[in-house]
Amino acid sequence: MKILILGGYGVFGGRLAQLLADLPALELLIGGRNLAAATAFCHAFVGRARVRPLQLDRRALAPTLQQEHPDLVVDASGPFQAYGGQCYAAIEACIAAGTDYLDFADAADFVAGVGRYDAQARAAGVFVLSGVSSFPVLTAAVLRQMARCMDIVSVEAGIAPSPYAGIGLNVMRAVVGYAGAPVKLRRDGHDAHGIGLAESRRFTVAVPGRVPLRNLRYSLVEVPDLQVLPPEHPAMTDIWIGAGPVPDVLHRMLNLLAKARHQLRLPSLQPLSPLFYRVLNRMKFGEHRGGMIVRATGRRDGVAVLQSWHLLAEGDDGPYIPSMAIEAIIRKLLQGQRPALGARAATHALELADYEQLFEGRSIHTGFRREVPGASLYQRVLGSAYATLPASVQALHGPSAAKRWHGTARVERGSGVLSRLLAAVFGFPAAGEQVPVVVAFSDEAGGERWTRRFADRTFSSLQTAGVGRNEALLVERFGVIDVALALMVDGGRLQLLPRRWSVWGVPLPRWLLPGGNSFETEVDGRFAFDVEIAAPVVGRIVAYRGMLDAQDGQDEGRE
Repeated sequence: MKILILGGYGVFGGRLAQLLADLPALELLIGGRNLAAATAFCHAFVGRARVRPLQLDRRALAPTLQQEHPDLVVDASGPFQAYGGQCYAAIEACIAAGTDYLDFADAADFVAGVGRYDAQARAAGVFVLSGVSSFPVLTAAVLRQMARCMDIVSVEAGIAPSPYAGIGLNVMRAVVGYAGAPVKLRRDGHDAHGIGLAESRRFTVAVPGRVPLRNLRYSLVEVPDLQVLPPEHPAMTDIWIGAGPVPDVLHRMLNLLAKARHQLRLPSLQPLSPLFYRVLNRMKFGEHRGGMIVRATGRRDGVAVLQSWHLLAEGDDGPYIPSMAIEAIIRKLLQGQRPALGARAATHALELADYEQLFEGRSIHTGFRREVPGASLYQRVLGSAYATLPASVQALHGPSAAKRWHGTARVERGSGVLSRLLAAVFGFPAAGEQVPVVVAFSDEAGGERWTRRFADRTFSSLQTAGVGRNEALLVERFGVIDVALALMVDGGRLQLLPRRWSVWGVPLPRWLLPGGNSFETEVDGRFAFDVEIAAPVVGRIVAYRGMLDAQDGQDEGRE
């Protein structure tokens, strides 16, 4: 199969070529106006697929199609918002040449308008799919899954790229171009407009059992989903989709410029895109993680339903996700599976199961979250991952768990002056072997009060489900100190990982955040705990590990 990739040396086209590198049956024509860039890409390419540079202009594609006779054209150039009056020139050339076509288009009007070529594409015996990327293909697949259990009424979604992902200049031109401009969407049951990058909401990407992303600010972006998804869900009254780029200071600067353009009726900000491109691709710091969230509300049998889907991508795997939809279609083509003929938005190109196969073997994790009536505190925070915990750990944290547990523990204390002082202030236990332990639970403030007695020493903390910036985290309060913990399920262990902390509600620097290796697990059918509390500069304050069993006669549930 010969595939012509327009903009094949760019960010999305280049990543697509890398995803296809293992396929010796492919010849990839790396096309674009910059022959030197295409040649350099081909020289650096490593893989079994064959690559060849090609100089061309997408606006005058017919001669190339007549000469090369590619089986498929992939437009990965853009920005599609700036294609102008001849925006469908490449599609028209492909239909005329009888060549199948896919693109990465993120421009809503462009994708929504491709259907005008449906009859011509059918007559030519080709398929033309537009918007073959995370938005709208992945979003649409997620919503179809959700629609099995409810009539979808409202949708919010967002994508948070890793700060190390890198972004192409054409993508930046598109984003900055619609900053402060009207963006078509569905609102309050009517076709309406939002203002690009001037409207913001906050989301937390939290795959059950994984360390969530930070609670981030997302701003409205112009993506095809806003126009092509509402018709697929007749009950949908609202849809809003945003992006959460970091660093936050650059994001907020874009917000201010977008609001200024809208309120002062200024011209397009697109001339500033090279500046933002250079700054964004140099300000790379923080965690190398990215994610995506789709949250929907709806009704089933007259009852309100809230459901969310989360994707978390670690390291270098995340930036490849936008290119994976086209990768999947090409691999299916090699197996003889062709999309239906005609021209349309690519909302039905893949199902969620197709993506799950693409994510296998990569550091990409997904999961749904649903509200469960009567769920315990840990069930609410962990979501579906709660069911993967060992039986004894579930027994301690379940809604009908005993309110009193007992056992023994080994306690170790830090030896420094500061560690001893802090241990005394919080009432942590003294060092010892086979120390008798009693842990009592009581309902308080919508959470659980944990009262721990080690021999003659007692200390307590209040655990609640995090809200706001601590959403999807477990917040444990020791007096005036709140520590927000991520609950991670890994290898039969429930790990408790500190993520944020504050004193009297005032956030404190993360580099001073207390830490330590703390987890719960099961040993010989019994609940086992291993807790370490340490702090930078101070070192270990206290560590205790041991076993607990439900105390006889104390099996009354917590809720």
